[in-house]
Amino acid sequence: MSHDVLNPTPEYLAFWRERHVCTLTTPRPNGTPHVVPVGVTYDPAAGLARVISNKNSKKVRNVLAAEPGRPARVAVCQMEGRRWATLEGHATVRTDEASVAEAVARYAERYGRTPSPNPDRVVIEITLDRAMGRA
Repeated sequence: MSHDVLNPTPEYLAFWRERHVCTLTTPRPNGTPHVVPVGVTYDPAAGLARVISNKNSKKVRNVLAAEPGRPARVAVCQMEGRRWATLEGHATVRTDEASVAEAVARYAERYGRTPSPNPDRVVIEITLDRAMGRA
């Protein structure tokens, strides 16, 4: 079932606000998918999903390895029983303090804990263009 990325149904948005471990799928340089568990926040007003990470992680390296001028196409997904939700879009790695702080604050709100300080923290910001699921 398709959803409007910028105007999700109340049920779909509520599902993205619940505490769930999610997956992030990034393309490796050879084109194969790299799937890892992550925490994700969804900001429909901005059309973004955010994943905080260490700048040296494989997922960050995969996003940075995308062809110049063609951001990496990625997906985040979560599920619980028969409910599931996927968000897709193009990823950018942000290193500026304001973007990282915004992502950490949103993570703390969704997951109920503030991550420990990490000078190597970055945020994978996903500009969303597709939402699917059954919430």
